[in-house]
Amino acid sequence: MSGRPTKAVVLAAGRGARMRELAQSKPKPMVEICGKPVLSYILEGLREAGVRQILIVIGYRKEVVVDRFGDGSALGIEIVYREQVRQDGTGKVVELAKEFCGSDPFILSYGDILVDPACYLLLTKPDEADLMLTVRHTQDPSKGGAVYLNEKFDVIDLREKQLPAESNTPWYNAGVYAFKSNIFPYIASLEKSPRGEYELTDAIVAMVRDGKRVKAVEIKGYWADVRDPETVSALNVNPPGEN
Repeated sequence: MSGRPTKAVVLAAGRGARMRELAQSKPKPMVEICGKPVLSYILEGLREAGVRQILIVIGYRKEVVVDRFGDGSALGIEIVYREQVRQDGTGKVVELAKEFCGSDPFILSYGDILVDPACYLLLTKPDEADLMLTVRHTQDPSKGGAVYLNEKFDVIDLREKQLPAESNTPWYNAGVYAFKSNIFPYIASLEKSPRGEYELTDAIVAMVRDGKRVKAVEIKGYWADVRDPETVSALNVNPPGEN
């Protein structure tokens, strides 16, 4: 990862059906934890890591995000927006960032992933890897993306939604990445997965198979996938950074 990323892309277009009434009038990343939207925590964490230009991908109830954050000047950052018109997966949505990122490296985060700000700082450190992918140690990676690593902590495979009996790795995809511009050709050549979506992880697997170095970065601080009302309730009891 040559060069220090000063740009970031945050995916905040999702409706968040599992949030039920919490997201009826707002996109999922705008659900509040301790009186502050999840997206606020992400933007502030990126700012702390030295990221100054951020593209937010918006979609469902996009005006809620734009009205809250505007051009980012109140946070001391520059925010621009691109709309995801078609909800067709996490792969093609990254293509919306191509013009914004140009040839610069960038951090990418899902808009419902809360991490210790130190995580973003790890991803801004120059590295020779083509891509850096954050992982968490877990007893059950079958709930999301199972990540398979070699002895050098390089990614050798990614597998989505495996059954518990199929997963023989303790590593789970934590949903925050550092990319270089060489991700975009892989995004452009994506085909739909069996569930009818363009998957970002398919592009990453293709890079691995082409011999690109994909380095895993372990998140040791707090991490939360704000996926449902139960998670929100738990975080309101034990706020991010205090547990």
